[in-house]
Amino acid sequence: MLALVAAIIGAFFAAFRPRASLVAENLALRQQLAALVRGRPRPRLGPIDRAFWVVLARTWSRWADVLAIVKPATVITWHRRGFARFWAYKSRPRGRPPISAEVIELIELMTRENTTWSRRRIAAELAKLGHDVSKDTVAKYMPKRPGAPRRPPSTTWRTFLRTHLAGTIAIDFLTVPTVTFNVLYVFFVLSLDRRRILHVNVTAHPYAAWAAQQIVEAAGLDADVVRLIRDRDGIYGEAFDARVRNLGIEQLRTSPRSPWQNGYAERWVGTLRRELLDHVIVLGERHLLHLVRRHASYYNEDRPHMSLDGDAPVTREVEPRELGKVVALPRVSGLHHRYVRRAA
Repeated sequence: MLALVAAIIGAFFAAFRPRASLVAENLALRQQLAALVRGRPRPRLGPIDRAFWVVLARTWSRWADVLAIVKPATVITWHRRGFARFWAYKSRPRGRPPISAEVIELIELMTRENTTWSRRRIAAELAKLGHDVSKDTVAKYMPKRPGAPRRPPSTTWRTFLRTHLAGTIAIDFLTVPTVTFNVLYVFFVLSLDRRRILHVNVTAHPYAAWAAQQIVEAAGLDADVVRLIRDRDGIYGEAFDARVRNLGIEQLRTSPRSPWQNGYAERWVGTLRRELLDHVIVLGERHLLHLVRRHASYYNEDRPHMSLDGDAPVTREVEPRELGKVVALPRVSGLHHRYVRRAA
């Protein structure tokens, strides 16, 4: 009986919706009915069915309201798998073939017999023998020489960061796929003192001058910023270095393939993915910028941090019970909430 009443009420409200919305809803319901008929007693959705729902999620805002055969999170998972397969195909190996065992033996022989030769010297000698090998490839296969001088002792990065948090910022890029399998880049500036996001922006085509301008907008007028931690990505070119140098900020570059040396930035990337990006399908640049800025605001002003003893980067005062009952304030389009006390 209740199902019949609900159907009558739904039909009544459907009479006032736009025709395009009704057509999309009818198409979605027919597709699910066809899947149920085809797969009795348990429907099995094939690639065409999955592609249908991914496209419908891109073109119709109410797609989740009529989806009954699977959960909306399943459609998002299909999209992410499709993105991974698409870029795995585009990124398939096309470079140089691996070097032969003969060349590897020559590199090891030259290293053992010529203790003063550098990787450049060995690469030049191999070129004279008709083997075009880069110095980096030579370094990869050079055996370690016994008794080689050790580097002077140094403090760990963790100790260094703890003693230099004030006045230090960290920057990085992260990539985000869109519904059309394009890639957008999120650039952010993080203050290590209170883990506060100073600036965030999105672009489809990052370059050095653009990244430098983001630093100016984030810390250009802040005289307290004296150090910047970043990786060795090629995007940070001469234009970036010159702009940062003019601001009086010292750059600290991490070692190659050592993301842990910029651990605070990497941790924020993981937080952003877990708390936002894993739950949405990005439609475009403006959509992603809107979402990321909302999350950054929530991260700075509302979200408790274990490293800050349960406080937010922008300090939150403890609200006593006398202020009233607890009220939930939605954040980031309802993905998260802030709870405050309000008088009745």
